[in-house]
Amino acid sequence: MNVGKRKSCTTMAEVREEIDALDRDIVALLADRLHYIAEAARIKQSRDQVRDEARIADVLAKVEAEARRIGANAGVLVQTYRTLIEASIAYEFDRFDRQHSR
Repeated sequence: MNVGKRKSCTTMAEVREEIDALDRDIVALLADRLHYIAEAARIKQSRDQVRDEARIADVLAKVEAEARRIGANAGVLVQTYRTLIEASIAYEFDRFDRQHSR
């Protein structure tokens, strides 16, 4: 993974190559994140624990702080994470329901 090592590109082919490489890394990281979402679904005792507003606020605050620290567009990254969190919650509800209906 080539985190934080941004290069200047001279062609659109180079830009696309770099984005494709990043996307492969992002997909692998998101797959790891989903693994831990499934772990949370397995560990939590009740369905009402799946959506945790305090945790959502904490994650978004950390994303914003990290984006600002590295000089990235915090608005875009926080919005991206809001979408990621909602999809993760839906995934966790599905996993919770499957695991706890047995």
